[in-house]
Amino acid sequence: MQALPIFINITGRLCVVVGGGDVASRKVVTLLKANAAVTVVSPELCLELQALVDAKTIQYTPTTYTAGQLQGACLVIAATDDTAVNEAVSRDAKLQNIPVNVVDCPALCTFTMASIVERSPVVIAISSEGKAPVLARHIRSRIETMLPAGYGRIATIAGEFRNKVKAKFKTSQERRIFWEDVLQGPIVERILSGQEEAARQALNAVLAETSDVTHHGEVYLVGAGPGDPDLLTFRALRFMQQCDVCVYDKLVSAEVMELVRRDAELIYVGKARDQHTLPQEEINVLLANLAKQGKRVLRLKGGDPFIFGRGGEEIETLMEHGVPFQVVPGITAANGVSSYAGIPLTHRDYSQACLFITGHLKNGVLDLDWAAMSRPRQTVVIYMGLVGMAEICKQLLVHGVSPDMPAAVVQQGTTQHQRVVVATVSDLADKVSAANIKAPCLTIIGEVVRLREKLNWFEPGIK
Repeated sequence: MQALPIFINITGRLCVVVGGGDVASRKVVTLLKANAAVTVVSPELCLELQALVDAKTIQYTPTTYTAGQLQGACLVIAATDDTAVNEAVSRDAKLQNIPVNVVDCPALCTFTMASIVERSPVVIAISSEGKAPVLARHIRSRIETMLPAGYGRIATIAGEFRNKVKAKFKTSQERRIFWEDVLQGPIVERILSGQEEAARQALNAVLAETSDVTHHGEVYLVGAGPGDPDLLTFRALRFMQQCDVCVYDKLVSAEVMELVRRDAELIYVGKARDQHTLPQEEINVLLANLAKQGKRVLRLKGGDPFIFGRGGEEIETLMEHGVPFQVVPGITAANGVSSYAGIPLTHRDYSQACLFITGHLKNGVLDLDWAAMSRPRQTVVIYMGLVGMAEICKQLLVHGVSPDMPAAVVQQGTTQHQRVVVATVSDLADKVSAANIKAPCLTIIGEVVRLREKLNWFEPGIK
C-alpha cells in the first residue's frame, strides 16, 4: 500500500477546482455531495457548472489561474487540459501544504480521488493509487450489485443505538459480539424491507433480554490453504473476520494473514525444523486458555488442519477442557500445489492411487514404509521432505523404483513465488540442492509428473 486511505471532513470548507469543463464538473458534484464550499476557477464554464453558479450552489472566479486563488483552501483539484496550468496548480498547492489532485496525472498528485460506493452514512472508496482508474470503477460496479441500498439505513439505526449498547455492555469485545449477532439476524432484514420502526422495537427488546454475563469463548480451527488467498473458503474468511485473537503458524502466507481482522490479537506459534516457537502441547493449552477468557480464537493453519497439521491433537485438548470449537477444512498442499504446478495427482493412464507421506525426520531418522511408497502406478506426495531428500530418493531406488521415475519439488506453491524443479528420482536431490530450493515445499513422485510440460498453466510473478 503506497497511499493511506482516509476520509476527510470538508463540510463547509473551501475546496478549489481549477478548470471549467466536463471533468471539472464531475469533481465539483462529488465535492458538493460531501457538503464542501466549492469555488471554480476558469475563464469559461460548461453548461452544468454554469447552472450551479446560477443557482448559487458554487462560487465562480472567471479568470485564468493564479497561485493566490488557493488561499484558504483545504483541498485543490486541477482539471484542465493545459499541462502547464496543471503543473502550476500542483506546485503552488504543495508549497502551501494543501492536498492536491491533478486529474489523470498521479505524479502531480498528493492524493487521488477514489471510486465511491455510497450508502450514506456508509461510504466505500476504491483506489488503484491512480494506476488503473477504470479497474477501480469496475470494482465499484461489482460492489454496487452486492450491497443493498438499505445498508445506509442500517448504519443510521445502529448509530441511534450506539450509546444504549455502550451502556449495556462495558467492554468493546462484548459490544462487538452483540453487533455482529444483530447484523447477521432478522433485525437487518426488517430494515432492508423498510420496517424500520419494527427494527427499532426489536433492537430495544434484544437489549432488554440480553444478559450482562461474559460471552463464552470458542476456537475456530481453520485451514488457510497452501498460500493463495483466493483458495480460502467463505466460512474460513468469515471466522477470520470475527475472531478476537489469531494463533497462526509458519505456513500461513502473508497474503492470507492480511485478511484477518485488523484489530485481532496475533500470536505466532510457527514451527520450523528444530525451531519450535511453542511446543505443540503448549499450543493446545494456549487455545483452551484463550477461549476460557471469553475470546473467539482463530487457530489458522497452513493447508488443512487434519492433514499433517496436528489439528486432531488440538481439538482433543479442547474437548478435555470443555471448550467449544468448529473445524473448517482447507485445501491441503497436495491438492493446491499440484494443481498450480500442472501435475494431476491421479490419471487413468498413469496413476490409480495417491499416497500422502510426511518426510519429517524424527530424531534425525526417516522411518517410512518404503515398500508402500515404491509400488507402481501410484503418485507419492511428500510433505516436509526437503531435509531428507537424498535419503528418500536413495531408499526408493533400493526398494525398486526406476531411476528414471519422474519427480518434482514445488516451492511456495500457489503463490507468486512458486518455483518448480522437475527431475528423476536418481537426480532429484542434486537438482533441488543446485536450485537452492527452500521450505515450504512439496515433493511429487510418479509418472503423472510427465504431464507438467503439457498441463503447466500457472505463471507466478504475473500480477
